[in-house]
Amino acid sequence: MTRFEATNHSESLVAADREAIWAALTDPEVLPRLTPMLRSIETDGDVWRWQLTRFTILGIGLAPCFTERMVLDPPGNITYSHEPLARKHEPAGADGWYLLTEVDGGTRLEISLTMHVDLPLSRLARPAVTRVMSSMMQRTGERFATNLLRHLTVPA
Repeated sequence: MTRFEATNHSESLVAADREAIWAALTDPEVLPRLTPMLRSIETDGDVWRWQLTRFTILGIGLAPCFTERMVLDPPGNITYSHEPLARKHEPAGADGWYLLTEVDGGTRLEISLTMHVDLPLSRLARPAVTRVMSSMMQRTGERFATNLLRHLTVPA
């Protein structure tokens, strides 16, 4: 198995209150409705188990499920790190953060996300796998932003 990873960083000004954005980003029932490829989230306190829908990378089908330690620091800091359940290997995971800052006209939302996945591919496949992962993350992020604005009833 070889570990592959890709990172996406974005920020934008959202014409909505920080509290409304915070409520959406910290609700495990709302997030799957906003996030393409996210089927569900099960929670146990600050440990969240994320179940993604099935997708393919270079002919290998995946339906990742991974465990994240969520640190919710109101009013505007969310961090998460991959933390598999005791003695259990999870071939996929994520690490990252959200930062919500009040500004004139709304909230500056900054997001950093690094996804990683273990695949039965050679290291030589890294450029191709990374390209596919980055592209998927970019498209997912764009659709998430559209869905978040719709959820907040903010014009795009």
